[in-house]
Amino acid sequence: MSYSQTKGQTKFDHRKYQAFPAIELHHRQWPDRIIKTAPKWCSVDLRDGNQALVNPLSVKQKLKLFRILIAIGFKEIEVGFPSASQDDYNFVRELITGNHIPHDVTIAILTPAREAFIKRSFKALTGAKKAIVHLYNSTSKIQREKVFKKNKSEIIQIAVEAAKLIQQCADAQTNTQWQFQYSPESFTATELDYAVEICNAVTDIWQADKKNPVILNLPSTVEMSMPNIYADQIEWFCNHIDRRDNIIISVHTHNDRGCAVAAAEMAVLAGAERVEGTLLGNGERTGNMDIITMAMNCYSQGIDPQLDLSDIQFLSDELSHLINIPIHPRHPYIGDLVYTAFSGSHQDAISKCLKVYQQQEGSEKKWNVAYLPIDPADLGRTYEEVIRINSQSGKGGIAYIIEQALETQLPRWLQLEFSRIIQSQTERIGSEMSAARLIDLFNTNYLNPKGLLQINNYKAGQPQYQDTERQEMTEFVITHSGKPLHLHAHGVGILDCFISALSEHFDISIDINEYNEQTLKPDSSAQAIAFVRLNIEECYFSGVAEHEDIVMASLNAILQAVSEYFFKK
Repeated sequence: MSYSQTKGQTKFDHRKYQAFPAIELHHRQWPDRIIKTAPKWCSVDLRDGNQALVNPLSVKQKLKLFRILIAIGFKEIEVGFPSASQDDYNFVRELITGNHIPHDVTIAILTPAREAFIKRSFKALTGAKKAIVHLYNSTSKIQREKVFKKNKSEIIQIAVEAAKLIQQCADAQTNTQWQFQYSPESFTATELDYAVEICNAVTDIWQADKKNPVILNLPSTVEMSMPNIYADQIEWFCNHIDRRDNIIISVHTHNDRGCAVAAAEMAVLAGAERVEGTLLGNGERTGNMDIITMAMNCYSQGIDPQLDLSDIQFLSDELSHLINIPIHPRHPYIGDLVYTAFSGSHQDAISKCLKVYQQQEGSEKKWNVAYLPIDPADLGRTYEEVIRINSQSGKGGIAYIIEQALETQLPRWLQLEFSRIIQSQTERIGSEMSAARLIDLFNTNYLNPKGLLQINNYKAGQPQYQDTERQEMTEFVITHSGKPLHLHAHGVGILDCFISALSEHFDISIDINEYNEQTLKPDSSAQAIAFVRLNIEECYFSGVAEHEDIVMASLNAILQAVSEYFFKK
């Protein structure tokens, strides 16, 4: 059954959904702000990223990933959920007892608001020099009413009792420098005034101060709105939370709508100072916010990202192999194809801009190259001025190669037609096609005479007027299968006469569907080139021809198309 037959019977009904409500925020400030410094970064690859893997990492693999994160320069790393996973517990213990944690790095662990889990988390952290204990519980209306079946006060009480226990456990382990973090899980689906209320209740217990500020993490646990609404939520929260100067606002965005990076960037504009995410965006469902992308976005704006991404290609490849998830070739900044231009016009613009950049010196030397937001060399890459032709190649790249060979520009209709021929060929061979083979195919299909029909000469008679239209009697001498053939016809112009003569002689219907002519460069062996597409017996055939005379080029192009008709008949 076709799509048209099933249309109207589908269950794809947008009416079952409702728009996310706008935030009432008067005189919002974040749209006018500019990010000037990078936020504090916290990698959650070893916790949020790991829990989303089909095959979670072993302790040995986690240790390798931890070293990658250290090499990049993360100072805060959430290393696991030790109260819920024995592997995570063992890994945390190995980090501490094995002395793997640099002195300037703080590890973090996640725990729900449950007594047994909190106590086991502190046991796992025994002996750590510095640690962040990250407490969370669900606060959204849907979670309260449909999952936990508790009211607002009961949910607050859960958070408060957990915060008290965390404080008690920390007081009993004074050899560790503790920092506390609280997340009202599903913050974006929680009423803002209630999110402030429960966060104030928790920070009251922890008595946040400037010396040891509390981290309030406001996650977009499931991305449900446009990123500007998330920014409004963050700014509203910042304007209403108590002890604002003693609190670090953190965000943790997911990519369900594909806007995790944008949401995090706007949240920073709105007041967030800390950002949680993963490398490559690995995470549940569509993934977490990709720290590489956001950090490189900062870098591209002249901001020090506070992460060493100069060797990110190698480190990303290592991570991809470790988590068994390939890097998409179009992944921002690190994909295999992001610094390769397939389009001829793009290549030309890039090359010209690079020449200007290379000529600049001193303070004037600022990166401003078309189609390349950053210098690929900064990431150990190069701009690849190559056209790679395969079954997925666009008409622009294919046309670029042919145009370089012909020193002219192909009309759009011919670009589309020839690209379909190339796609068919590359699908058949199952691999890329060389430029030489591409040119050979163009010549075979269009430019080289098939040998069946060739124009020898033509002679236009005196114009006459019939029914107010200017008519010409034109004689043509062509070669048909090696034998001369004399044709003549009336028509409006030489091309019309020629089409009429051919139609009458061969008893076929011929109409010109597309026609283009161009003058070639003075140093070319020919002076003109003609492109023609004919409708012959309800099928389309194209021809291309060069000649010193534009009329002869046009007549030859027509014969090329007609020859193609007989060749395929």
